[in-house]
Amino acid sequence: MAWRGLHLTQAARLSLADSQVCVKQDAGEVRLALEDIAWIVIDTPQATLTSALMSACMETGIVLVFTDERHIPSGMALPFHRHHRQGGIARLQMDAKDGVKKRLWQAIVRRKILNQASSLAVLDRNNAETLREIARHVEPGDPENVEARAARFYWGRLFEDFVRDDDGDLRNKMLNYGYAVVRAGVARALVASGFLPAFGLKHDGAANAFNLADDLVEPFRPFVDVLAWKTLGDRVDRKGDLTLEDRRAMAGVLLLNGKVGAGSVSLLVAAEMAAASLCRALEFEKPAFLELPELERDS
Repeated sequence: MAWRGLHLTQAARLSLADSQVCVKQDAGEVRLALEDIAWIVIDTPQATLTSALMSACMETGIVLVFTDERHIPSGMALPFHRHHRQGGIARLQMDAKDGVKKRLWQAIVRRKILNQASSLAVLDRNNAETLREIARHVEPGDPENVEARAARFYWGRLFEDFVRDDDGDLRNKMLNYGYAVVRAGVARALVASGFLPAFGLKHDGAANAFNLADDLVEPFRPFVDVLAWKTLGDRVDRKGDLTLEDRRAMAGVLLLNGKVGAGSVSLLVAAEMAAASLCRALEFEKPAFLELPELERDS
């Protein structure tokens, strides 16, 4: 079972050898079992991947994340088909009743806001209880857009002098890096469960190949927020670039733990559980079956 990721930041040649990822660099060679790897972040323009390795990654279910010249994640590669019930799961998506999809979206938004509240509590910020109260007002489909109201409240308490769409802000660079890695992990889990990630519950962008991943990733975002806040530390320069240490920290976000049911699991496993439970929720028309990670207050 896959349990680890690979973050590549220096010139290297990646190839396939004996069912292992072979990473050759000037300093030497490292081999990692394919079956242990869930994601690979290619965070350098000086990496070469063989077609045999890329094919093996798709066959094994490894998601590849690529960054641009600014070290910002810019794309990912996923397998086409990973489930023996691919057609049946796709029909569940297409035939899902609006009422079921709206209640699933209600559960997703509510858990996201509750996790945002826990994020404030974990970081000793104020007003976590207010967010918990806001979460109670989320209705099926969130017609009043409580999610957006909670977000405005949340960001104002998490960071000082912060604008979420300022791409030059170091905090946003950290957040976007972490969000991209988590999104890739969720997309990987959805494909492995037989879903077509282009067809979402709420998101429906015609040019977006990952609408369903963008739905299901929402409760995972506060985990990234906490990691970014802790990684930033007491730095005062808000306009700098991500350091290598920053990128490594954010690339490892899927190894953080969250609570699902009575147990604590990595976000990588939580994504797999969320995707599998979404399948059950659609099949039995029971949104309560959906399992989403809870950010524990003692994280």
